[in-house]
This record gives sequence, C-alpha cells and structure tokens, in this order.
Amino acid sequence: MIRPSGTNLLETNPELFEGLSGRVSADTPMDGVTWLQVGGPAEVMFQPADQEDLARFLKRLPANIPVLVVGIGSNILVRDGGIPGVVIRLSAKGFGQVRQVSDTRMEAGAACPDKRLAAAAHAAGIGGFHFYHGIPGAIGGALRMNAGANGTETCDRVVEIHAFDRSGNSHVLSNADMGYAYRHSDASPDLIFTHAVFEGYREDQDVIRKEMEAVQQHRESVQPIREKTGGSTFKNPPGTSAWKEIDKAGCRGLMVGAAQMSPMHCNFMINTGHATAYDLEVLGETVRARVLENSGIRLEWEIKRLGQFLPDHIVQEFLGQML
Repeated sequence: MIRPSGTNLLETNPELFEGLSGRVSADTPMDGVTWLQVGGPAEVMFQPADQEDLARFLKRLPANIPVLVVGIGSNILVRDGGIPGVVIRLSAKGFGQVRQVSDTRMEAGAACPDKRLAAAAHAAGIGGFHFYHGIPGAIGGALRMNAGANGTETCDRVVEIHAFDRSGNSHVLSNADMGYAYRHSDASPDLIFTHAVFEGYREDQDVIRKEMEAVQQHRESVQPIREKTGGSTFKNPPGTSAWKEIDKAGCRGLMVGAAQMSPMHCNFMINTGHATAYDLEVLGETVRARVLENSGIRLEWEIKRLGQFLPDHIVQEFLGQML
C-alpha cells in the first residue's frame, strides 16, 4: 500500500482501537487470507471477539474511515496495492457458531463455513442444506451474494438475518428485505452480517448423506478444488453458462504470468505458482474481452475484486477495449 510512513490508522488514531477485546494488527498481509494467495496489506485488520466488541468498535469509528468485511477469503481478489482503512475479519470463535434452533431450523454465524452448516443440518436430520457442502465459502458471503449450487440458493433457505450497520446499530432482516436475485442481494453494503436463521425440512440422515456425497463427487470430478482458486470467476449469463462461453472464446487454459483459467473447469481462475493480483485480474479481463468479441456477451465477475491497484499496474475493464 502506497502511504507515507507513520500514517497508519493504528498509529494516527490509536484511541479507536483501545479497550477492544479482539485482535488488531497493522499492515496485515492479505495473501495469507485469500484462497488465491495474492493481495497487498490491509491498513488495519480487526478481528472482533464477539458481537458486542464489533458494535463497540463501529460506534466509535468515524464515517470517513472505510470499512471492509472479509470472511474466509474464498471468493475475493485483493489487489496488490492493498486495502485502505479497516478490514474486519469475523473470527470463527466469535462468529462461527452453528446450532439447531427448532425441529427444522438451523442458526449459523457469518464466519461459519458453508460446509459446516451442511454437516450440522445432516447431523440434525434437517434436509435442504446439502448444496452448501459444495460451496467454498462462509455464511456471511453466502448471505451477501445469494450463494447457491445444485439447483438451490441461499434465498431458498434463509428466513432471518442479523446485522450491524456502519454506526453499530443492530438490524434484523427478513428474506424479503434482502431483495435476492441470482448471485445478488439488495442489502445495503454498510450492513455487517453476524448470523442468520435457516429453514429446512425433516429428512432421513442417509438420504442427506447421499445428497452430500453426490455434491462432493461432482465437485471433485469437474472442479479444480485442490488448486489455489477462488471458486467460480464469472456469473452465468442468461441462457448459457460462463464456462461454455469462455471455452468457445478459446480461453480454456489461458495464462497470464502464473495465473491460469483452469484446463479442468475454465470458469475457475487459479494461481499456479506465484501469480500477482495484477496477473489474475488481467487474465480475467482478457477473458471478458475475448468472450465479448466472440459472442457479444459481457461476463460479470462473481469473484469480488477489492482494494487498490499499484500505480503502474492498473487494469481496465475488458482491457479498455470494445466499451
């Protein structure tokens, strides 16, 4: 991150972080957080101990200081210039809980891995959650982007979402309040989800187990799950699949530096070695430009690109072509 020495928030505004129970660190490398293993540092990273700690911090934080929430780092691309302001990373200890709350309902924290919710629902004999077994992310991200797989989406299961706004005020949202659509919600970007309640249905555990095994077998057969990847790179356009359009445009296996569109599933972008965020984003925009030229389709990123470019490594959408 390009910033004059001695201007980190932790140094210039130490009072913002005094008395907090969670962990606070300055210039925290993000390449150790993201599954793509790239990215510049977070100016300050705060891992609140619990909801009270999070609310306390938000209430004292000035509105002009940017805040960004990250989960387990599965579907984000942090740019090489890093992230200014405060990155809030919800801890598994404070926000990773999952429990059964009724005969057909589960409650899960925002930092709970999707796969863990699927396992807990299976143990409780509650069906309808097997799709989460194949999603590489956490519940907070699933709520934000309406994550889904195998014909089911988050909007089909969630009934109540708890969150704090930028000022530390608590909110409870219904499914309808979220304005869900394909890989999208209308929820305010200022909301920080803390936990949610989900509705399933009673199901035999053996049936659930077979559904989860089918999800896992499918993933292993068609997705590069053992590579450094961030999941699906682009959203599926109406009437077709992103991978089909990428393949038709000749981009299967395409490389920029050490960044590659997977030969196994060409809608998965992988870091084959020591790729930079710049390499990965250039690769993605090259694919978008070629698909646009080949089929007239403007692919939309599903991976969230965050932070700042380095001054001499700015990536234009569609590489600045055909806009």
